[in-house]
Amino acid sequence: MADEVDHHVHGATATDLTRAEFENLITESDRPVPAWMSAFDSQLGHAILRHCAPVLGLDPHPDPDYYLQRRAELGVTEVNRRLLRAAGIGRYLVETGYRGAELLDPAGMAAASGSPADEILRLEALAEQVAPGDAAGFADRFATVLFARLPLGPSQPPGLPAPGLAPSVPPPSGALASGAPASGLPAPGLAAPELASSGLPASGLPTPGLPAPGLAAPELATYGPPTSSLPTPGTPDHLTPALQMPDSPGPSGWEARDVRVGGGAVVRGLKTIVAYRYGLDFDPRRPTSREVTRAAGRWLRAVDRGRVRLTDPVVMRHLIWTALDTGLPLQFHVGLGDPDVDLRRADPLLLRDFIELAEPTGVPLLLLHCYPFHRHAGLLAHSYPNVHFDVGLAVNHSGARAKAVVAESLETAPFAKLLFSSDAWGPAELHFLGATLWRRAMASVVDGFVAEGEWSRRQADRVTAMIGGENARRVYRLDEHP
Repeated sequence: MADEVDHHVHGATATDLTRAEFENLITESDRPVPAWMSAFDSQLGHAILRHCAPVLGLDPHPDPDYYLQRRAELGVTEVNRRLLRAAGIGRYLVETGYRGAELLDPAGMAAASGSPADEILRLEALAEQVAPGDAAGFADRFATVLFARLPLGPSQPPGLPAPGLAPSVPPPSGALASGAPASGLPAPGLAAPELASSGLPASGLPTPGLPAPGLAAPELATYGPPTSSLPTPGTPDHLTPALQMPDSPGPSGWEARDVRVGGGAVVRGLKTIVAYRYGLDFDPRRPTSREVTRAAGRWLRAVDRGRVRLTDPVVMRHLIWTALDTGLPLQFHVGLGDPDVDLRRADPLLLRDFIELAEPTGVPLLLLHCYPFHRHAGLLAHSYPNVHFDVGLAVNHSGARAKAVVAESLETAPFAKLLFSSDAWGPAELHFLGATLWRRAMASVVDGFVAEGEWSRRQADRVTAMIGGENARRVYRLDEHP
């Protein structure tokens, strides 16, 4: 258990909760629980009473009132300590971008659980912090703050110009300068379905010495890290550069970037919630600098009117492509979530064109949660080397039926592409159950394979260890800078 990595999780609640507050935090609905029902009357509610009650010193299946009374007697600090330590997770990767002031930060999670806790940065939250200012300077402000957290800068995939530098080819002329495609080359910004007719090699890799698909040559110099890794004057203290850590070459041309932040946490990856704010059917191409400035102007005018929430798809595309410049693993919310996400536009198959355009970077793309599209995520992981996925969150909410979700996640995906996560946010019961229900479900599924003679015991144990922690350690380079 100590080797398991919860690769996508949020902090545990830092304050005591009333019954209404607790029940509202064990449902994905953003509406108050109606007076005529209880959130305990659900798979997750029953799982809490079955599995968490003994950790708090009660018999299994207590009355919800009795359970919450015991929780209040112990207090949030002791409840968190008991449940997080009982979860037995070896390392947490904590996403801090949503209502972080209400939760334990990575240092608090480490102290309560007794296990290391590192950080995942949410792109949209970072962009909203640096929004004030002129539209023309937004891209530089965002890059300055992002790369200040990651001061080593991006690695360089083979065959592509270094981010932030002009390509090592003569300035474009003729057809390229006019925007028309040169013979045998795709027009800048072609989406993946159009590549086949454009003359791009079947591998999808850009022609050596020419810009990657979706980038017009003159715009390459506008992307990548700022010329200085130091923040601009006025940058908040908590966003100033932290201790620079050693880097090392990684597979597929990317490098691990580990930057110590407050409390000794390490920034291990980035995350986007474009599925919530727009949909996964966004234009997959990297926007031009002119497009980014225009879009930032629209958004910043709304910010001036008090609407800070970022929903502009062009700005979010810029955040995503800038994230790829860092070389860090990039997480995408997919599927299951509160009603703020339109599930019709949260199917990971909508990311296919983006996945293909991002593939030459070698950056790992992590599809989170995925339910009810977890089979689609498995097919993408099967097809594309840079795609990984999990079924976190769905395991908690399926409770006694978690075995079915876990079994379906094992159908078509290579086992090296599947990771464990809880996506717990708030009550520490969710952190504990994310681990407990996944272990029970995984054991039941693979034990069945062994009993049927389909797998050996050695194979079952190996796959369980891969998904539980080994895959996350490889993707996030956890063993190189522990």
